[in-house]
Amino acid sequence: MAISRGAGTEIIRTVNLEAVNDSTKPAIIGVQHHIYTVLSIVCYANSLNAAGDYVRCYLTGFDALAGASAQDIQIFNQDMNAGDTFVWNDRFSFCGCEPDWSGASGGMTTAAEQDLIADQGTATVQTLKVDAEHSSDNIDIIVTFIDQNNA
Repeated sequence: MAISRGAGTEIIRTVNLEAVNDSTKPAIIGVQHHIYTVLSIVCYANSLNAAGDYVRCYLTGFDALAGASAQDIQIFNQDMNAGDTFVWNDRFSFCGCEPDWSGASGGMTTAAEQDLIADQGTATVQTLKVDAEHSSDNIDIIVTFIDQNNA
């Protein structure tokens, strides 16, 4: 039986990414009027180009400080050694799409502009991404999150 994904639903999801390297991999691809709450990101370094190579997680999305679209906002950048496990379990949320910022001047300065962010008025997707430092790095990543559909 398929999982109900209609308006007003809340689903716990997981994404498994095997052998992540320096090619960016999307972990969560936003959908308009969805809110994503990341519960944990588990990274295991199978092998690395060199000890101390990093695994990185970032959000490509709207920067409310500058009022700018498609900005890479860093979540973490963690040095790893082969055989290491890194667990990010600080929860954070983000909207599935960017706001309609037309008519706003610069960064967020009013409650009305804050509402624009929550309204997700464009189809410009926000994406949570992961990558590693080198092409020969091999890091397995599991992302667990809640997907709230407010469409």
